[in-house]
Amino acid sequence: MSAENGPDVAATAIEDYSSLVAALTERKSKLSKRLQQTAQFFLNNPEDVAIYTIVELARRAGVQPSTITRFAKEIGFERFSDLQNVFRQRLVGPRMTYSARVKAITGQPRVQDPGEMDFEDPSGVFDTFVQAAMDALVRFREDIDRDELRAFVAALLEAGAIHIAAARGAFGVGVYSYYGFSRVGKRAHLIDNLGSMREQQLSAIAPGDAMLVITFDDYTPETVELARAAHHKGVPLMVITDNELSPVAKLGRHTLYVKEARLGHFRSQVPAMVLCQSIIVSLGHQIARANEDPEARHDLPEPDDAL
Repeated sequence: MSAENGPDVAATAIEDYSSLVAALTERKSKLSKRLQQTAQFFLNNPEDVAIYTIVELARRAGVQPSTITRFAKEIGFERFSDLQNVFRQRLVGPRMTYSARVKAITGQPRVQDPGEMDFEDPSGVFDTFVQAAMDALVRFREDIDRDELRAFVAALLEAGAIHIAAARGAFGVGVYSYYGFSRVGKRAHLIDNLGSMREQQLSAIAPGDAMLVITFDDYTPETVELARAAHHKGVPLMVITDNELSPVAKLGRHTLYVKEARLGHFRSQVPAMVLCQSIIVSLGHQIARANEDPEARHDLPEPDDAL
């Protein structure tokens, strides 16, 4: 690695993926808008970065190849290939490749690349979305921080009520979480800005309550503003977002990262929904146990229920 910008590059050498994430988190504010866009894409699509050429990555990220070269130099690498090696090392080891694992699970090979398919063919689009969701779930299962997940649920259990901030692409996941928390006996409120009363809904958060913040790239400004306002008031935030460079990542008392497959303007919500379902079910059983009420367990949804 070389220090093109002298002392302005990352103070510690980037030797693996975790140190790369730490360096990007520390240097985010010093990166230009285009370089931040590149960083977001790289962290959200680490497998793509490991296997595709710089030209293809630039096309997928919506930037010029020269931007990716500049990004690599900005964080202390001589060449893009040196940066790419960090992502390749992330995939090296006793694990099978993602495509091999998915094929082993389904017995079917991967469908064609989304960039090459005919999106006017409903059958092809269906197969591609199914494959993307499966890929994302395989990655997610390996990447999830299990200790943080346990702490996340424990914090929600302690909260008096959960106030949910989720909009636009994340709105469906937020609404489902509101329904799920209510079904398992946890007081929940959806901050939906009905009647333009977002401020009043925010002011209704009582001491001891918590806010669940769900937002992904491109982060909904209203959700980010709500999160910052609640954080300023001292409300504990439980954050679900896509990577460490998210504007709400550092605001969370506990933060979980979901890298969701994205096809054009559409993002698969499967990993986020699976995560929220897991949180809701675990929380519900802990509530029942805490209440020491045998009947409370019967109030939990059965496997065939809408939950």
